[in-house]
Amino acid sequence: MTPTHFSISSAFLLGLMGLAFHRTHLLSALLCLEAMMLALFIALSLWSLQLDATGCSTAPMLMLAFSACEASAGLALLVATARTHGTDHMQALNLLQC
Repeated sequence: MTPTHFSISSAFLLGLMGLAFHRTHLLSALLCLEAMMLALFIALSLWSLQLDATGCSTAPMLMLAFSACEASAGLALLVATARTHGTDHMQALNLLQC
């Protein structure tokens, strides 16, 4: 395993573990999701550079666009939750109360 591959996979796994174990605030969950998406973007970019194929070069940009959309939707949900519930704690969110 190359050091680059190890760094990317450890960054993704750290983001996944942060998402699984630190579920107190919605903002920390969003940051962990962004860390995972950043690791996937870097891995996909390096993969397309190593293949040296022009057909695979659009995949990282498409992933970056979806990541930006995911971040904006997450921040909109964070603002809406903070306005309605007064906090961003994950325990305050209950789907049965809707």
